[in-house]
Amino acid sequence: MIKKENLDKTSSWPFVEAKKMLRERKSLIEKKGKIILQTGYGPSGLPHIGTFGEVARTSMMVNALSQLSDLPTEIITFSDDMDGLRKVPENIPQKELLKKNLHKPLTQVPDPFGKFKSFGEHNNEMLKNFLDSFNFKYSFKSSTSLYKSGFFNSALKIILENYDGIMNIILPTLGKERQKTYSPFLPICPETGHVLEIPVKKIDKKNFKIIFDNGDNELEKSILDGNCKLQWKVDWAMRWYALDIDFEMYGKDLIESAILSSKIIKLIGKQNPSGFAYELFLDEKGEKISKSKGNGITIDQWLDYASPESLSLYMYQNPKRAKKLYKEIVPKTVDEYLDFIEKAKTQNELQLLMNPVWHVHNTKVPKENTIMSFSMLLNLVETSNASDKSLLWKFVKKYKTDISEKDHPIFDKLVGYAIKYFNDVIKLQKKYKKPNRTEKLALMALIKTLDKCSDQMTPEDIQTLIYSTGKKNGYSDNLRDWFKLIYEVVFGNENGPRMGFFISFFGVKETKDLILNKIK
Repeated sequence: MIKKENLDKTSSWPFVEAKKMLRERKSLIEKKGKIILQTGYGPSGLPHIGTFGEVARTSMMVNALSQLSDLPTEIITFSDDMDGLRKVPENIPQKELLKKNLHKPLTQVPDPFGKFKSFGEHNNEMLKNFLDSFNFKYSFKSSTSLYKSGFFNSALKIILENYDGIMNIILPTLGKERQKTYSPFLPICPETGHVLEIPVKKIDKKNFKIIFDNGDNELEKSILDGNCKLQWKVDWAMRWYALDIDFEMYGKDLIESAILSSKIIKLIGKQNPSGFAYELFLDEKGEKISKSKGNGITIDQWLDYASPESLSLYMYQNPKRAKKLYKEIVPKTVDEYLDFIEKAKTQNELQLLMNPVWHVHNTKVPKENTIMSFSMLLNLVETSNASDKSLLWKFVKKYKTDISEKDHPIFDKLVGYAIKYFNDVIKLQKKYKKPNRTEKLALMALIKTLDKCSDQMTPEDIQTLIYSTGKKNGYSDNLRDWFKLIYEVVFGNENGPRMGFFISFFGVKETKDLILNKIK
């Protein structure tokens, strides 16, 4: 068990947020004897990496709570699948089919993939399958199911009872034209099946019915059993109320919605959940990642190139800072993951609570020794010309005779990831420098220096000789340019591995042949 003084001192964000929530909702949590956290999903598009981030970060909160409280916890993953389909996603087949079914609840829109009863069900199943693949512990809740089964009925009655108070909260935030037509309740049209946004004409609180102004006709609807759904901000507050939510994190773009939903839940008689607003993910162009656009790196792509744990690390780091999320950030994240594992081996308890891998691995940090960085492994894929894992392992074992696949499961997976990432991403971007006459002479001098080296020399001694060669061949004032020349000629990139370590691993003769081949 973690010492109390270390739990008090740690400033890692899952502990900070968990302690804040326990303070804010102490009496409420103790009364019900359980802590309920929620994550939201809008199934108008396929689950994307931001969805993973919300569940992963909430799971890290649960990990922290397990150290701070003996109360059981539950993560509810809620799908707003009764929402109307507002636009056709860009990364979906059969766009015409979806176009014909715009404005219908997502669970009434046909599945363009032809696998499930509806588009909403398809996306829900995609979400559950992928969360299960990461072994997340959660309870899935469907908006359609809870509305139609009557689970929300008692909360909907309270919303109707407080109709005027809710309108007083929402209307000042709307434009004048929208104020004329706004209603917290959205009826489902019996003819078209559309979710309608039409004004209220009369409210029958006694019978829990609303008469809507539907152009030339009146539309009378019960608010119960899924005949109506609520507008987003009111729906969010009602959901917090009905499910008794203690904590929910949300994107920075929903801060204003959270403020209004908090006012509504207080109006209807409960305290709002503890909240945490995270910054949004951006693609390589700096645009917000969208599930309808499918921009940025996908979950499947990340998992082709790196481990789920590295993705969890990326989600852990700086949640309140906007971060770009695209293929080129994968190697850096993997190397940070390996570095944190190494650091954990010598850290005390308080330091471990601040180490991201403690949270990523739910307190069980791997003990495996790091053989080399992922960046170095990517260089080896190129220089060894290895096309599959067994070939690259043979090459590694040539220089590291005391290692085996079974003792290094993390590195074994890295070998496969490196080959895939190199061929899919790096190979397409390579731009090898053609050295001019002066640069060729400097590189030939490096080859002569390597004639004096042996495979038995330490990486540090080899690195010192490389420094000396650069200084003697025109780079005494800027050794960075010396190494940049080596990297651009040999690896086709401005950056590369620490050469002393690379040569000691790759082999002196092999490195000389590699440089000579690149010069020619």
